[in-house]
Amino acid sequence: MKILVLGSGAREHAIILALKSESVAHDLFIAPGNAGIAQDATPVALNANDPVAVTNYAIEHAIDLVVVGPEAPLIAGVSDSLRQRGIPVFGPGKEAAALEGSKAFAKRIMEAAGVPTGRATRAATLAEVAATLDEYGAPYVVKADGLAAGKGVVVTTDRDAALAHAETYLPVGPILVEEFLSGPEVSLFFLADGDTVRPLSPAQDYKRLGDGDEGPNTGGMGAYSPLPWLADQFGSEAAFVQQVTDEVALPVIRQLDREGTPFIGLLYAGLILTDSGIKVIEFNARFGDPETQVVLPRLVTPLSELLLAAASGNLEDEPLPEFSSQAAVTVVLASEGYPANPVTGRPIAGLDQAAAVPNVHIAHAATAADGSALLATGGRVLNVVGLGNDFAEARTSAYAALGKIELEGAQYRKDIAARVVTE
Repeated sequence: MKILVLGSGAREHAIILALKSESVAHDLFIAPGNAGIAQDATPVALNANDPVAVTNYAIEHAIDLVVVGPEAPLIAGVSDSLRQRGIPVFGPGKEAAALEGSKAFAKRIMEAAGVPTGRATRAATLAEVAATLDEYGAPYVVKADGLAAGKGVVVTTDRDAALAHAETYLPVGPILVEEFLSGPEVSLFFLADGDTVRPLSPAQDYKRLGDGDEGPNTGGMGAYSPLPWLADQFGSEAAFVQQVTDEVALPVIRQLDREGTPFIGLLYAGLILTDSGIKVIEFNARFGDPETQVVLPRLVTPLSELLLAAASGNLEDEPLPEFSSQAAVTVVLASEGYPANPVTGRPIAGLDQAAAVPNVHIAHAATAADGSALLATGGRVLNVVGLGNDFAEARTSAYAALGKIELEGAQYRKDIAARVVTE
């Protein structure tokens, strides 16, 4: 197939690598990509957020499938434009993508579908925010209602900090104050074709910048998959996945279908395992980052077949995706100053030596070529992914490779997946 992937980060690199690993060779294109992805797919100088430009390119180049990586093209209506011209696209239309684009919309859908989630109040003024903070109590959870590039959420025991966060986003529109939920978090992806879902394997990511979950929230500093500890509470990972399928994914997909906004693409369920059961923290309308980097390397079923079946409305013909028993760990290498003020433009060295470590591959998040040099162009720069027969092997490989990469001021967590090695 000729497959066009939209996006420029490590998530998109992971998708490309999964497609490239299949036994059948595909013609892979990436728009706009980065220096690392350009080694594995043909870069396209295309505005991924422009519905007309993407659709025209797909038609002119006889693209068989478009895969939307980030959320911005979804909210811009790129999928709608492609579908109107009969081009298979893996990614929900603009109205269904509001499941991620609007926290208030997601809460309404969950309520209508009977999906368990925390209490939330939509506030349009600082006075309303303050009153709701006092009603719910600390810790305080304040979320921008719309897209905020992973920076729209604050969880804090400091009431003034919660109010300051709300004040930052209120000029853009109403915000949500939510009940604080406590427990381990799990990310679970579902492929959806509008009425059928197929689950992938659970993963857990690390949002805080520093070891021990210290420091500010980030877009994600690492992840691992599978989650062996789920068996302690649910008997098996499969039982957990089935429960979330029945209680979360299918009800939401069916509710959206009833409302005339079928969800075709990747439903990302951000879950928390509370003392009173599984609850949804949030939904995303695309593959998560960095969880994709540990889920897809374990996928045995050809990814292209699953994506095309979902895009074509034939997912019911596909069996449950199969995964290897291997452990996968990814650690994010970030620039100095991330997440507040990342320093960019610095050279990266040692990648060949890092990639030579057995059972390691590297997904590029924010890199650019400058002649023969490779430069860091963003906050999260690289994902180093280690695979192994167990988590000790996977972690050892990932961190051995990280030790060979040179980037001035670089930072990364040293405790990714440590809990599943010691348990």
